[in-house]
Amino acid sequence: MARRSRKDEILQAALACFTEYGVDATTIEMIRDRSGASIGSLYHHFGNKERIIGALYLAGTSEYAALLDQGFASADSAEACVRLLVTSYIDWVVANPDWARFVLHSRGRVEAGERGDELREANRVHFQRILEALSGYREEGVFKAMPADCFASVVIGPTHDFARNWLAGRTQTQLADCRELLASVAWESVRAQ
Repeated sequence: MARRSRKDEILQAALACFTEYGVDATTIEMIRDRSGASIGSLYHHFGNKERIIGALYLAGTSEYAALLDQGFASADSAEACVRLLVTSYIDWVVANPDWARFVLHSRGRVEAGERGDELREANRVHFQRILEALSGYREEGVFKAMPADCFASVVIGPTHDFARNWLAGRTQTQLADCRELLASVAWESVRAQ
């Protein structure tokens, strides 16, 4: 297994601190101590805590987007694509619960910060990839008629809501146990009858 870069080590140390102490209570010194990085290395890679927050957020959403890209390369039907949107999200959240909590709670902060434009652009590109992967199926009439910007919410909405509750400890059922159910619900909610 490849060794993590210093930048990745700092991000993972930051995530551990944010999880343990909260984002606001975490200091640069705590992140430096946890990562073992020098203060010079930390400032060289990020500059300040807000940039660490932005970088950690964007790295998490980029991992999920990469899972989708891999899946779209082998998905051979509209149903497989829709199911992939749900199962990739669930797989990433289950594998990275602390990171997922961080992403869910930090979006507004990142959007309002200096990396907000970068986040908006990453989201635009992400949703464009999804629309492109599904465009042929839309043209064939495989999906119910709905606005394109509504489609993703219809597909991922129930999964996102259950994931938030699972991450908050408000469910008795494990998120992974609902993987196929939620993928089926997504498909049924968008396929043309």
